[in-house]
Amino acid sequence: MMKTIAIIGSGFSAMAASCYLAKSGYEVTIYEKNPSIGGRARQLKVEGFTFDMGPSWYWMPDVFERFFADFGKKTTDYYQLIKLSPAYRVYYGIEDFIAIADDLPQIVADFEAIEKGSGQVLKEFICEAKNNYDIAIKELVYRPGVSPLELVTVETAKKIGQFFSNISKDIRKKFKNERLIHILEFPVLFLGAKPSDTPSFYSFMNYADFGLGTWHPKTGMFDVVRAMENLARELGVVFVTNANVEKINVENKIARSLVVNGRTIPSDVILSGADYHHTETLLDIQHRAYSEKYWDSRVFAPSSLLFYVGFNKKIRNISHHALFFDVDFEQHAKDIYDEPRWPREPLFYANFPSLTDKTAAPEGMESGFFLVPLAPGIEDTETLREEYFNKVIDRFEILTQQKVRDNIIVKQSFCKNDFVSEYNSYKGNAYGLANTLMQTAFLRPKLKSAKVKNLYFTGQLTVPGPGVPLISGKLVSELINKQLLNQ
Repeated sequence: MMKTIAIIGSGFSAMAASCYLAKSGYEVTIYEKNPSIGGRARQLKVEGFTFDMGPSWYWMPDVFERFFADFGKKTTDYYQLIKLSPAYRVYYGIEDFIAIADDLPQIVADFEAIEKGSGQVLKEFICEAKNNYDIAIKELVYRPGVSPLELVTVETAKKIGQFFSNISKDIRKKFKNERLIHILEFPVLFLGAKPSDTPSFYSFMNYADFGLGTWHPKTGMFDVVRAMENLARELGVVFVTNANVEKINVENKIARSLVVNGRTIPSDVILSGADYHHTETLLDIQHRAYSEKYWDSRVFAPSSLLFYVGFNKKIRNISHHALFFDVDFEQHAKDIYDEPRWPREPLFYANFPSLTDKTAAPEGMESGFFLVPLAPGIEDTETLREEYFNKVIDRFEILTQQKVRDNIIVKQSFCKNDFVSEYNSYKGNAYGLANTLMQTAFLRPKLKSAKVKNLYFTGQLTVPGPGVPLISGKLVSELINKQLLNQ
């Protein structure tokens, strides 16, 4: 009889796992609590405007290609990519910005123009970052985090010092200009920790940025969700939405069934792509591998205040991606990690997909997405959201030299409370468990439950971590397949 696998959640990692498991011949069903699939990569449609609700940066295209190649497919079988030029802008003041080009030689020239001698230093830095990328993305992240020996290779032994220094220190030894430093520190923020807490080895994110470039699926990041859904369905995966998982039933330390909307559904294996902490609360306390004290002691990636905004006119002086670094970078980081509070002067990110994708907004209009990083677990009220929206729009108008407030015809917000209610996210974090030295690889929560047989986990709180969910799905599927083949 065909083995059954029940998957909780329909984010990238869960859907990736579902594809691998269905390919291996198992009967796979995904249970998603929300009305639509995609997890944090869901899509919002309002009055003719289309918004990607979560991920908006398409980096590391090779990881996506490798995933689809595992099924004899290419990304182009499902969606088209556009390379952004410029990749993004970084704003520092009125008509004062740095545009990051779509090719490395131009970026080198731009660095040299800002800080004499930095062009050659950048070339050497990116060469080292590429070497780290080849080791990390092509080798290390495809290991399941079972043993510390997974990190020990001839190549990593040569780089041991990079695990005990940090990105911030390393960059500041090489560059003096604060603007260039912040641009180089920016990519590791996707890993969820401060640059000063992120091992130097993670400079591979700089190669992902400058070396591989920034891309955009033709009609938005949800193209990737649709692609994975289509592939999964082709392989026989069943999707059930509006399916709230209320309990994981365990008998004799073996996961036996799920309770979904009050109905008990037996399964040979249960895999959760939902928040790891939340998933363990679905178990009776004696079956949980990690205590509340453990979770409270972890360093979590930030939460976010998001605004999805529709404008009834085209916006000037913008790029597809824009970072607004016109206030103190270090102070905002302290407000997230050191003394958690709402930042007095927030850095923010703006994304205008309608510059690239004409389906994102009605003709003659603009679709905008604004994000302010926040400390997880922070107070979240409508009053605070509105206060910070005004801060962001006031600065945006000044820095881009235009009035836009009266042209807003759609505005929806999403913040910590929504991350909790929509995704059961621990403390409302947006990106998972930060990749600090003590939360890397085998030091992260395990893909396989230590207390309950036939129970597995995938996603950003487990291995490998934020930013590579497709790989997490592959790793856990290999563990499950190995177990079932040995039964």
